[in-house]
Amino acid sequence: MYNHFINPKNKKGHINPELQGHFSEHLGRCIYEGLYVGENSDIPNVNGMRTDVVEALKEIKIPVLRWPGGCFADEYHWKDGIGPKEKRKKMINTHWGGVVEDNSFGTHEFMELVRQLGCKSYVNGNMGSGTVQEMSEWVEYMTFNGVSPMADLRKENGHEEPWTVDFFGVGNENWGCGGNMTPDFYGNMYRRYQTYVRNYDPKHPIFKIACGANAEDYDWTDGVCAAAFRKAEWQHGFMDGISLHYYTLPGDWGNKGSATDFGEKDWYRTLSKTLFMEELIERHAAILDKYDKDHKVGLIVDEWGTWYDVEPGTNPGFLYQQNTVRDALIAGINLNIFNKHCDRVRMANIAQLVNVLQSVILTEGKKMVKTPTYHVFNMYKYHQDAELLDSFVETEKIGAEEKYQVPNLTESASLGKDGKIHVTLTNLSSTDAYDLRTVLADTPVKSVEAQAVTGSMQAHNTFDAPETVTAKEFGDYKVKDNEISIKVPARSVLHLAIEI
Repeated sequence: MYNHFINPKNKKGHINPELQGHFSEHLGRCIYEGLYVGENSDIPNVNGMRTDVVEALKEIKIPVLRWPGGCFADEYHWKDGIGPKEKRKKMINTHWGGVVEDNSFGTHEFMELVRQLGCKSYVNGNMGSGTVQEMSEWVEYMTFNGVSPMADLRKENGHEEPWTVDFFGVGNENWGCGGNMTPDFYGNMYRRYQTYVRNYDPKHPIFKIACGANAEDYDWTDGVCAAAFRKAEWQHGFMDGISLHYYTLPGDWGNKGSATDFGEKDWYRTLSKTLFMEELIERHAAILDKYDKDHKVGLIVDEWGTWYDVEPGTNPGFLYQQNTVRDALIAGINLNIFNKHCDRVRMANIAQLVNVLQSVILTEGKKMVKTPTYHVFNMYKYHQDAELLDSFVETEKIGAEEKYQVPNLTESASLGKDGKIHVTLTNLSSTDAYDLRTVLADTPVKSVEAQAVTGSMQAHNTFDAPETVTAKEFGDYKVKDNEISIKVPARSVLHLAIEI
């Protein structure tokens, strides 16, 4: 029996909805075929956006969407993607698959997708191969409500009113595909470029995000902050957030491992590497604490998720992979970690939305399937805009290889806007169910509703069998006073909605 304690009276922080954000890049079949099929497609669509995908994403209450990349953003020139589609420039997507990018999905199309989804916009600017003027003019084009060359151009292209840009990334992976810069050089470039990301609407200022580190490159975070926070009167280094990228690989970059053909050792190695996210957040946050003692600057984990070898027979540059119960656990673990660190983590964006890496949706022609990861997000949506509660679970280490041992359980708990306590639990064991005693301090439980995502390690959904792994009603628990006794299944992610 493992004890799990929740103190409903001790609120630890606010969980931004954006912790469950998503990422869409011009990569493989994420944008084209996945999100956008064009207005003349026989696949049902509204203004070119796939109706089935949009409706599925609205169900999980997608809070924010990042676009156009990723490495694609580092060579994306936004003026190529506006105006009549037959006149838009074509280019080769040199980063991803060497295919022709016809720019039929550009700024207007992205903002239309955001409108249909009802989510916030996160636009990533091009510092790698773009100029200050180009970035400045893009912000003007999107957000200026008045007379100016770029506002007039937007109106000529059919959109009279400006859009709202909620988040703007000033560069992407500038330590690598975004220009191979040094931290100090980027920090100074960031100060220059962000100056021209103007807040044309003072009622809705743009949240500016600096390019942060790749995984455990702590020197990058420290160097960028040292440059950006050079004088005390320049508060918060001109930034509202700084990013962090970390992908979970069972193997290494040369041999990442299969998405579906793996055994118990791979199971625990992958989960162990996922749990490294917590150390990354804590150590990068500690560096931020030196420069930003008031916690004004958010840590933005805008690329995370699993990265496996591509599915056999697919374009290696398209990064198309299947999604199993293992990925469901990885999603649950990461989302619990983000909740627990909501004081510093203000947004996170899983990579990527459709047909790429750890996607929540796969498409094939007219067919669409929701992945196990999708069903985890659908359970976790009740944490959005909730208050993190003080909670703790007793655990033990499991896994045959000492180097890759993991705690058997992870959890987070929040007080939702619906007045219920929402608890999310993951059981990392590949074989064992656990008896868990959840105790709510001085708080009687009126009722509980529960769902679980579980299955064999390799279980996944296909276009022929789309419901193999879903969130199913869970009833293996008992309630007495302020305690809930739960039998947590092996290889599972649970959500409890507790009425108090």
